[in-house]
Amino acid sequence: MQESEQIGRPVPPRRGQVAKHASVLDAAAAVFCRDGFAGASIDLIAAEAGVSRQTIYNHHGDKEALFVAVVREMTERCNAGLFSTLTTFPDRPRDLEAEMAAFAGRLVRNCLYNRDGGALRKLIQSEGERYPALFAAWREHGPGTAWAAIAARFARLAHAGYLRIEDPDLAARQFLALIHADFHISHMLGTRPAEAEIDVGVMNAVRTFLRAFGPAAPPPPALAQRARPN
Repeated sequence: MQESEQIGRPVPPRRGQVAKHASVLDAAAAVFCRDGFAGASIDLIAAEAGVSRQTIYNHHGDKEALFVAVVREMTERCNAGLFSTLTTFPDRPRDLEAEMAAFAGRLVRNCLYNRDGGALRKLIQSEGERYPALFAAWREHGPGTAWAAIAARFARLAHAGYLRIEDPDLAARQFLALIHADFHISHMLGTRPAEAEIDVGVMNAVRTFLRAFGPAAPPPPALAQRARPN
């Protein structure tokens, strides 16, 4: 029987099977990242997880459904890391630049270079063009979730006078693009930059962002005096 044929309907794991379910997804992620979707097989994944191939078929149906489950699980865990980090967003910053840079550094460390983020990024880079339909969960709940969540916080900062933003969604996308910019090569190579490199990269990103969206600087005293009505 070919692996593309579904054996039975996928069933959710029972309480006592949660650990086995997690081990299957972890094993599948490792095999998919190592061998690609085409090179992976249910037999390889079952051996990696220490379960029978029938167990995988019973819970996930086929290789395609298992890949989709892996992408969904990674996306959910990445989002959990994102929302945990968002609780540290500087809503009332005393030092806007420093606190924004610290927040950006946490985003990079907690979301970009965690295990799930790295594995998901590798899968997207290697398989996204060939198998776009398998990444529907990531497209629906991945980048857009981060953009919307950060945009809402930027809108509050703008309302409070900390930022000058007309389009919070655009500002959020540009902010995330800036904090990723210095790490593009390391993304492609699957390496993690040194801590000092992360600090420098996010500070450069935040300074560039604030030059575009930061509050207007007050005029120099002489100009302010000259502009004051008699």
